Amino acid sequence: MTTTTTIEPDYMTVNGYLIVPDAIPTADAITLRDSITLRLSGIASDMSANVRNLFDLAPEVRTLAESPALRSLVEPVIGADARPVRAILFDKTPDSNWKVPWHQDLSIAVRSRVDTPGYGPWSVKAGVVHVQPPVEILERMVTLRLHLDDCGPDNGQVRVIAGSHRLGKLPATEASRIGLESASDTFDLPIGGILMMRPLLLHASSPSTAPSHRRIVHIEYASRDLPGELDWYEAKSA
Repeated sequence: MTTTTTIEPDYMTVNGYLIVPDAIPTADAITLRDSITLRLSGIASDMSANVRNLFDLAPEVRTLAESPALRSLVEPVIGADARPVRAILFDKTPDSNWKVPWHQDLSIAVRSRVDTPGYGPWSVKAGVVHVQPPVEILERMVTLRLHLDDCGPDNGQVRVIAGSHRLGKLPATEASRIGLESASDTFDLPIGGILMMRPLLLHASSPSTAPSHRRIVHIEYASRDLPGELDWYEAKSA
């Protein structure tokens, strides 16, 4: 798999996101989608809603996350030490068609709770421990959202506010206010396309108006280790 898009670290620094419409070939994206569907058929009905722990459930997702095609997108932005630390499948369907308000991705998934200065609050989602880390950790992360279906204005596109990642961590009320008062960017993405974004970038999405499937593999990369006994939940063991 190869990418035909030149990554622009300066653009990411200023805007906090970058569109890669042809990140992987359509045929490879379809193969990945079919493989994930088969693997999840026994634990999730028709790939609905959100499926966490995707690296364990579908090892081919980790293989893709570690591939030169995807690393060539990530490394110019956060460095050669970048490694994939979490993968989630999102799917909007007629039965699971949700709205996401303006927010930042402030929590990371860790293997266990280890109280550490600067880390908190803590939470548990789908049995996995999550914590909000210091902003320095989030600034050394990037997320790739790989589309496994074409995504246009009818099926819940993500909206982003360019440059909002430079505002630091925001209270939920402030994130909502900025989202409502600021101009946002939206974009059509074909199957195999990627939205690359910073965790602190303000983003939101509306319910699909003509829902079918809007499957996205969400892969988080980090280029810093966590302190002490804390460890990334889905990072590959050394």
